[in-house]
Amino acid sequence: MIQVAIKKKLYSALGEMQLDVEFAVPKGALVTLYGPSGAGKTTILRTLCGLSTPDQGRISVGEHLWLDSSKKINLKPQQRDIGIVFQDYALFPNLTVKENLEYGLNRGQSHSIVDELLTLMELTSLFDKKPLVLSGGQRQRVALARALVRRPAVLLLDEPMSALDTDLRLKIQDYILKVHQQYHLTTILVSHDIVEVIRLSNHVYVIEHGKIINEGTPTDVLPVQALRRMIDVVITPKKPNGLC
Repeated sequence: MIQVAIKKKLYSALGEMQLDVEFAVPKGALVTLYGPSGAGKTTILRTLCGLSTPDQGRISVGEHLWLDSSKKINLKPQQRDIGIVFQDYALFPNLTVKENLEYGLNRGQSHSIVDELLTLMELTSLFDKKPLVLSGGQRQRVALARALVRRPAVLLLDEPMSALDTDLRLKIQDYILKVHQQYHLTTILVSHDIVEVIRLSNHVYVIEHGKIINEGTPTDVLPVQALRRMIDVVITPKKPNGLC
């Protein structure tokens, strides 16, 4: 179980905003933080991974305390059992696909996980290619594989499909579901894409202007129009265009 309670003063396009959220994520769940841009979703994710420090806060993962501002506890990102995927891939352009994955290994860790992930993410034929010659979908698969190299307990996804077209998004969503299930992850996704939320999530926290205004299953908290759009996008047949 991940338990999160954070407060932080933010400044959005609408002026000063107080981020004030409290929520829990059961072990093994895939939860989405859903809402418009500027609502505070990415700040929550950055706080979870240790890249942002709240004014007040507490984060615990199982029996481990990652953050407690009252006790002056704030673990560094490398001390937290996480993998994170950003929307801009954040790959090293001078390294090959395999070298990007190997860079994420802990000291002394077996390299067998690299070959396992190359196979799982269907990247074996691209192992010696550099990111600049890859498509957007291929780069995102490399970024996802690299996030899993250390076998983290928690996977954080910061709008990882926002730069992809609809067909590629659906394919990357399939890869996310596959690794979430195969590696028994607890996954937190930041998104404002309704189709993504419905396809992936067990539970949704709807965030607006720094506050959680609703929560529940996707079908409970998202409007009927969203479900109709989901049907249009996912069920309407499309011509196959190969792997992303």
